[in-house]
Amino acid sequence: MSTIPLNLQAVRQQIAQAAQTAGRLPSEIDLLVVSKTFDAHAVLQAVHAGQTAFGENYLQEALDKMHVIAELAPELALEWHFIGPVQSNKTRQIAENFSWVHAVDRLKIALRLSEQRPDHLPPLNICLQVNISGETSKSGVSPDQIAELAVQIAALPRLRLRGLMAIPEPVPVLEQQRLPYRQMKQLQDQLSRQGLALDTLSMGMSSDLTAAILEGSTLVRVGSAIFGKRDYAK
Repeated sequence: MSTIPLNLQAVRQQIAQAAQTAGRLPSEIDLLVVSKTFDAHAVLQAVHAGQTAFGENYLQEALDKMHVIAELAPELALEWHFIGPVQSNKTRQIAENFSWVHAVDRLKIALRLSEQRPDHLPPLNICLQVNISGETSKSGVSPDQIAELAVQIAALPRLRLRGLMAIPEPVPVLEQQRLPYRQMKQLQDQLSRQGLALDTLSMGMSSDLTAAILEGSTLVRVGSAIFGKRDYAK
């Protein structure tokens, strides 16, 4: 018997417990199940346990998975989020096949997504990736540049700027985990005061979702706690 439904239930309980500690409603936090490196059958097991939103990092893998799922279960209406770095030569397929993009950090990429989003689809939901820990190895716009980029992207057609995303430097202690997420919430509040209605903070993963929820996350991205350890060799 698959452990995926049980793992999903445990993660939802963890979200609910963190929300309660924060004085929030569990319904304020969406769960995005990160299905990268796991096959269509694993996704369908999560679907049968009530999950409908999935995050993917690798474009071709995601498109192949979408195709298999469409053949196996054409009645499903799943919500696909692209959460990996966005390369210029892949923006068209991302704009055509996803509902959300979480890692936009350049105006050039946003312009291409805007131009290539098909007219018959709803606006593409966008989160700006913030390099909140200042790591040279990570993508993302610096906090002091976020306001200018947000204003530029919010004005583009066929896109809807929803909020901010971050992957802070990993630390083991809850109080240390909370600090960058607190800064993210402050950035969101700052942008809201400037007139940008942002409703999404995409932050928190398997190892630190409690810290993220305590600081205001509205969407946590969880994969390994649901599907198990990833085998990148595959």
